[in-house]
This record gives sequence, structure tokens and C-alpha cells, in this order.
Amino acid sequence: MIWNEAKECMSRDELAVLQGARLHKQVDRIYHNVEFYRKKMQAAGVEPGDIQTVEDVTKLPFTTYADLRDNYPYGLLAVPRSEIVRVHASSGTTGKPKVLCYTRRDVEIWSECVTRAMAMAGITRDDIIQVGYGYGLFTGGLGAHYGAENLGAMVIPMSTGNTKKLIDMMIDCEVTAIACTPSYLLHVAEALEEQNLVGKIKLKYAVCGAEPWTDAMRDQIEKRLGIKAYDIYGLTEILGPGVACDCSAHKGLHIYEDHFLPEIIDPDSLEQKEHGELGELCITTLTKEGMPLLRYRTRDLTSLEYDKCECGRTMARIQRFRGRSDDMLVIRGVNVFPSQVEHALLTVAGTTPNYFITVDRVNNNDTFDVAIEVEERFFSDEVKKLEKLRAEVEDAIHQTVGIKAKVKLVEPNALPHSEGKTKHVEDRRKLTE
Repeated sequence: MIWNEAKECMSRDELAVLQGARLHKQVDRIYHNVEFYRKKMQAAGVEPGDIQTVEDVTKLPFTTYADLRDNYPYGLLAVPRSEIVRVHASSGTTGKPKVLCYTRRDVEIWSECVTRAMAMAGITRDDIIQVGYGYGLFTGGLGAHYGAENLGAMVIPMSTGNTKKLIDMMIDCEVTAIACTPSYLLHVAEALEEQNLVGKIKLKYAVCGAEPWTDAMRDQIEKRLGIKAYDIYGLTEILGPGVACDCSAHKGLHIYEDHFLPEIIDPDSLEQKEHGELGELCITTLTKEGMPLLRYRTRDLTSLEYDKCECGRTMARIQRFRGRSDDMLVIRGVNVFPSQVEHALLTVAGTTPNYFITVDRVNNNDTFDVAIEVEERFFSDEVKKLEKLRAEVEDAIHQTVGIKAKVKLVEPNALPHSEGKTKHVEDRRKLTE
């Protein structure tokens, strides 16, 4: 089902006109209301009148997550604080989160975008959907919740943390759709299989996101549960889940270009790439009011396809992500930067800045192991002091990153050292199959 055919299937020429008008209006509003952007535009010799078409986007400055950090929490607001009705946040490179603010209209547009994604997955107002993303500052729970309600479906806000209760509700309430991370859905599948309950469920659809996953993982989910699974993409910085989603063709994720203007750039030269070429995805928010962003560098490496999809939609499709242009990891749906671990270590006496992160996927769940060199004296002291230090380090990482790591303390010089740039991360997950 196509939720908004007038927008999702409009001609590319009509879309370009709409995008150009919205881009001009957005830039004019940002220029006059956000000092940070006004200074950057003036430094580049650009004024709102210079932005008339989508091609003019290349004249605008880029935005990075460092800009969000430096303007924490309200420096990028484009409206008075009294117009903000919602705040969400995701982790940044230090202990400070990236804070994003939403007006009432922003929440309405977000709901519309998620509704499009759910309709794309085949979900209708007759379905009963469990939302298994976390609620709170994380955008997943409330984003999926509002989108499902806007669709007219019955929503069960399960959140995370109690698989038994989720399964009980899934069976008793005859749930037909679920929104959660793909790794968690496989965990649910395993629990159902162990209890011989797969035949008891009515599940038909899953909308999964918040972490990278493969076609092989999708196939496993679909076969084990007898459902259809769809990939949803989003960033807190841009809106949350619902920036893009894949259709039944599974040939890329349709990005809602009436609200988000995508570009692919060379991460080194910052020049735009040709259609179909691999590069870094940048997104300009065309309709966001509270905290609009110009040319936000997502750091996700991908390409865009613009030909009409067999599903009938004309919106561009984001192709499989090939990695990132920075060192960010997505672990259990949470953005994790190695520099966050380093920041946490600096708060614990007795540790050194020498660490090594290993990420893997075991039984469809992400593992997060951190080996850390500590001062020699801890290996000559009582074991309980070493254990106390390990617990302090685990707590510091948890407080800084937002998820728990399994910490191993090692002696000085036990980890690889280099005169150049030391490698701090090994990601063993196979995410490009």
C-alpha cells in the first residue's frame, strides 16, 4: 500500500520544483533565526536569495555532529523555545549527547514519514503492532508509536527488556506486526522456538532498524517466523526512524525527498558525486522547524538510485550502506565512538589511554568487549582491587556510552602500540553480505 501517492509517486520534475521552493524557504528562515548558520553562510558569501533550486544546495555549508555538540543544547534552534514540544537525544563523541528539538509540526511530519514506512511494509489500520524499540530519549519507541497510531493501527508499547511478556502479549493479543531491532527479533524467534510457540503467533510483518543488518539476516527472520521483514532508516539528528524504508522489491530504501534532500559527496574533497556513485550521504531537512539542518554529514557510505521503482514510487533509493567515513560503531542500536571509551577511561584513576574494542555478533546479538591497559601496581595488589577497578571502568563506560561493555584489564604494553595512528577497534560482524 502507498500511504501518500501524491507525494511518493510524483514526477521527478514536480519533486524538484517542490524541493527548490522548500529549500529556499528553509534557508531564508535558518539565515534569519540561527546565528550559527548565518555566520557560516556569510563567511561563504551566501545569502538566502542565492538559493532558488535544488542545485543551489552545493553553495550551502555542511553540518557535522561536532556542530551539534558545540551548540549543545539549544544553539541551533530556529524557533522560540516556547514552540518546542519534544526533545530527543543520541550519544555524541563525548559524554554530551546530541540534542534535537521538535515543534508540534515536526512531530506531525515525523508521524507521517513513519506511517509511510509502515504502509510500505504492508501494515494497515487493521493490524496490531508491538513497538519493541526503547522509549525515552531514544527516537525509536515514540517515533514508531506515533507513526503506527497515525496509520490507525492498534499499538502495544512494549519497549525492551521483557521478552517473556512481549511473547505473551504477542500471542494473547494476536499481534500481527512488530517494530524492533533485527537482532532482538531473532532473539524473540529463538525464544518462541525453544517453547514451541511459533505456530501460536499471528505475526505477519516486521519493521526493523536502529542497527546494520544483512539480507541473510532478513532471510533468517522471515523463514523462522513466517513473516515479511522491512528495513527502516533514520537518524535522531534528522528526525528519527522514518527518513527512509525499503519496499517489497528490497532494492534500496526510499527516502522521503519531499522532506529530506539527499546528496552523495566525496568525504575527502566534499564535492558532489554523480548519480549511482559511492560516497557519503548528506541530508538537508526541508520541512523541519525546531532544529533544521543544512547538508548534515551522516558519515554513512552509500549511493542513490533515482529510477522509478517497480513498486511505483519515484523517490530516490538509498543503496546498501558500505560502512562509514568516520569511526562510529552502531552496537545494539546505539551510536558508539571509540573516543567515548577514551573519555570514560580518563575519569577512572589507574587506567591508561591504551584500549582495544572488539565488536562481534554472537547468536545474533552484538558483543562489546573492551581490553584496557592499567597500571602495573594493580597486578601486584590483591585480586579484589583489580575487580573493583574493572567494575569502575565498566560503570564509567556504561555511563558515557549508554550500553554495557565486557571489560578486560591487561598489563602495560599488552595491547598493540604504534608510532602512527594506533588501531583501537576491530569489528568482526559481517554486515555487507
